Amino acid sequence: MSACCGGKHNFDGMSVAYKRILYWIIGINAVMFAVEMSAGIGAQSQALQADALDFLADTLTYGLSLWVIGKAVSTRSNAAMVKSFSLLLIALWVSASTGYRLFVVNAPEAYIMGSVAIAAFSANLICVLLLRNYKDGDANVRSVWLCSRNDAIGNLVVLLAASGVWATGTPWPDLLVAMLLAALFLSSAWQIFKQALAEKRLLVGKD
Repeated sequence: MSACCGGKHNFDGMSVAYKRILYWIIGINAVMFAVEMSAGIGAQSQALQADALDFLADTLTYGLSLWVIGKAVSTRSNAAMVKSFSLLLIALWVSASTGYRLFVVNAPEAYIMGSVAIAAFSANLICVLLLRNYKDGDANVRSVWLCSRNDAIGNLVVLLAASGVWATGTPWPDLLVAMLLAALFLSSAWQIFKQALAEKRLLVGKD
């Protein structure tokens, strides 16, 4: 753990190095959203489209994270809550669209799925390595780490789905992974919300 974080949960992002990392991560996520969504639509992969939406959400929420650095704790906590609700909305959209796809029998293109999943994992692995010294902090900082970590995990799961689609010739592995990603989004949303709520309650207790 870097000294800037102090091994505690009160690091608020006030670091030139951390802000620079966020700029890089925002750029990486924006590019990968465009790449993965295009590939997901072309390959008819629900898992790729779900993961692409996560890239888009991360691009917007990381920008929000950068904006609230240095602001009041209440503002940072509110920003974290916005992130948790965005993850909730993504989870609901993925669940609903995957339910719709249950009635579509076309299997996605496994080769495209696998190739894009590898590229997406490489991009997210870079983000995770950049953030390795910033795993802990306030709800705002913690949410950045959780999103990047989950993205890397999600990419590996999509790669497994591509292998399943290739082996079975059916869309079921793709749909199953999309639902697993939705569950991961829900879990992250809950973790971020709980920490942000705890920070807000602490503020109330100090008043």
